[in-house]
Amino acid sequence: MGFGALSVKGRALRHLAQREHSRAELERKLGRFVQDTEDVTAAAQIAAALDELAAKGLLSEVRTAESVLQGQGRRHGVRRLKQILQHKGLAPALVASTLQQARATEYERALEVWRRRFGEPPADATERAKQMRFLAGRGFEGDVIQRVVRGGGDETEG
Repeated sequence: MGFGALSVKGRALRHLAQREHSRAELERKLGRFVQDTEDVTAAAQIAAALDELAAKGLLSEVRTAESVLQGQGRRHGVRRLKQILQHKGLAPALVASTLQQARATEYERALEVWRRRFGEPPADATERAKQMRFLAGRGFEGDVIQRVVRGGGDETEG
């Protein structure tokens, strides 16, 4: 290892300094840089470094899920959030509990996204379809999309 070369733990810390990562994400990212040595495999080196970071509280799956919910949750619906969380390799129970939190505010989040993008009710069926496709692309549930687009931002909608 030459001067300036980062250790496995150093690379993991560099990634964690930028944003929260799940263990599976870090394993994927670190796997490209770590090579087997005579006495230890690359997977064992990565596992040891990540175990140490997790023991010190620097690597947390719960914080990763909360970070996704806080960051991506404002712009995306439950369906998209589920894809993001699963792609990060989080445990199914953690994904389910995070999505349950997101479902509680999905209508309000969809309404805010709709207001920023459109701001007024659709004038005709073509415009309604456009608005519904936009919200569906953001991962919001169908019933929430219909309530938002039909309500047109009406605050009495519950």
